[in-house]
Amino acid sequence: MSSEGNVKRVSPSKTEASCFDIEIELSETKQETPSELHFTLCSELLSAFPQKVAQYFLRNMTFKQFMKGEPFIQQGDEVTYFYFILKGSCIVRLKKNDVMHRVAVLGTGDIVGEMAVFIGERHSAYVDAETDIDVLSMKREQFDILSREYPEVKNLLSEVITKRLSTSKVIADRIIGKYIVTEIINQGGSGIIFKGTHRMLHMPVAIKMLKHDMAMHPEFIELFRKEAKMIAQLNHPHIIKVYDIEEIYQTVFIIMEYLEGTTVKALLKNTTGLPFSNVLDIIIQVCFGLEYAHNHGIIHQDINPQNLFVQSDNQVKIIDFGLACPPGCIDLNFLFPGTVFYISPEQIKGNPIDERTDIYSLGITAYEMITGEIPFTGEDLRMLINAHLYKDIPDIRARFPDIPDALQTFLTKATQKEPSVRYQNVSEILKELTPLAETCSIDLTPRTCKLSKMTGMFLQYQDEQQLAVKRLIEEFNKNISETGAILRVTPFEDL
Repeated sequence: MSSEGNVKRVSPSKTEASCFDIEIELSETKQETPSELHFTLCSELLSAFPQKVAQYFLRNMTFKQFMKGEPFIQQGDEVTYFYFILKGSCIVRLKKNDVMHRVAVLGTGDIVGEMAVFIGERHSAYVDAETDIDVLSMKREQFDILSREYPEVKNLLSEVITKRLSTSKVIADRIIGKYIVTEIINQGGSGIIFKGTHRMLHMPVAIKMLKHDMAMHPEFIELFRKEAKMIAQLNHPHIIKVYDIEEIYQTVFIIMEYLEGTTVKALLKNTTGLPFSNVLDIIIQVCFGLEYAHNHGIIHQDINPQNLFVQSDNQVKIIDFGLACPPGCIDLNFLFPGTVFYISPEQIKGNPIDERTDIYSLGITAYEMITGEIPFTGEDLRMLINAHLYKDIPDIRARFPDIPDALQTFLTKATQKEPSVRYQNVSEILKELTPLAETCSIDLTPRTCKLSKMTGMFLQYQDEQQLAVKRLIEEFNKNISETGAILRVTPFEDL
């Protein structure tokens, strides 16, 4: 190693976002070499921090130089440092079965050695300097201290995990339990959703990861687990299915069915509303799902267009049960659970919630589906809350005089401020809308009545193979059960 130094100054670059100009003061230098160095570090990972936090984070790193060919991370070593590359490149090699595999070349703006530091495992690969290389380094202890002082620093771990899972060419880097991550689908406030496949069954799945700034808080971890457990209890064609839950990389992953299509929110973008028949079809399918959930003691508590997913075959699924709870619950952790534009009066008041809470939010959602607009708007939160508490939704007939009577009645009754005046359960809504649905030729049965398919296989084996075959069948049955399918085994005597 030729030189070490300290970060003297960090300032945002004037040329690009997520870039910082860094001034290094070297500890020891020869007479012919400068005592200060200047770099511009650009890395998308730094966008995980507010700018001031990113500056503080970089100022607490140490400058190091490694010569070409010099190893600075050894596979199997205990955790010491991770590195941001300022200049130059390094080679990552993995030794497996006594064979060395070259798995990556990293350069300016990349981070290396971070997984061992963040997760607390031993280093999983060798890293050598491909060229002379300048880096900023930080010990795990220093990272932990900064994380406690600035919780935003934990976002770096989410960014690193997300980048690894969605871009790595190494299969081992993209494995979450029994699943392989293939790409990133979406990012929300609390989680990141990836597309993946079951490693043995090659079945597509969606994988939801809790972000690390929340994963470090026990209450958010418990909420995330609760979401998985809530949906796992449910098996209905209009509710997203949960297959599994994995805890790795200091966070939690929920493994769910992969859906192809779009949310109702996306359907409404740049439109003036959906046709009445489409709205009616969506309402009825959501009602089937809610009726099932309510009968199983689960209130969704966050029904809105973003949480209703329309598949390519027009089958609707209710998603995101992150705020779900039993009837009568009062959530003291959230002043306004759910999305405030669809929130019920009883949620605002902090009163116990029940089926009628979901019905109110469904009524507000239906209004938006018809008109393309939410009934109560405004940037003033107090005015928005007062509207949900005291104002009726706008008269929809003024804009849509041809709206069917049954749909108009549904909107009015579902959005009543007093729960006792609303529909008392979803079954009442289905009864109200059935005649209109029949007129529109809308399917009035939950889409569970699909013909079961059967695949037959014959397995031949000798007596001495019976024990091994039995174990393989048990493992196969376990994997099959996770998909919801059923394996029937019938022994035959060889004829």
